[in-house]
Amino acid sequence: MAIKADKWIREMAVKHNMIEPFAEKQVSRGVISYGLSSYGYDIRIADEFKIFTNINTAIVDPKEFDTKSFVDFKGDICIIPPNSFALGRSVEYFKVPRKVMTICVGKSTYARCGIITNVTPLEPEWEGFITLEVSNTTPLPARIYANEGIAQILFFESDEMCEVSYGDRKGKYQGQRGITIPKV
Repeated sequence: MAIKADKWIREMAVKHNMIEPFAEKQVSRGVISYGLSSYGYDIRIADEFKIFTNINTAIVDPKEFDTKSFVDFKGDICIIPPNSFALGRSVEYFKVPRKVMTICVGKSTYARCGIITNVTPLEPEWEGFITLEVSNTTPLPARIYANEGIAQILFFESDEMCEVSYGDRKGKYQGQRGITIPKV
């Protein structure tokens, strides 16, 4: 018998400490929603950001990323310049079980404003705060609200354990605490 997705996520969050802090129901009054949903979990973005800037006319290079390309900002509202992006991190800390893989999709409230959230999958046994890339695809400045919903995590459980997990490989982003820039 199949278990309901929201019940499974709740059990995994409690049993494996998969999501911390964990909101057991959707919080939506006066905020962009976050918390447990029907088939996923809506994460929040924390109040610390790295806003991309081109004031130093650097070249974007994932192998040698120039940290001077970012301006650090902490606050309740982050303004992303037109056609630019900011990095943020989730409020929630994740510990993904060995039989679980996740994908992340942006919230429709932001997408309808031309604001796209990009996150790579969370692999089996990955843990940490999620680094989020939030793109403003519009020609206007865009507001991002800290401590409110930014994206939804969808969970997929395998029938068997993976042979090699992210934890086994000691992946370069394992256990990240803050906003983490590209590493090679």
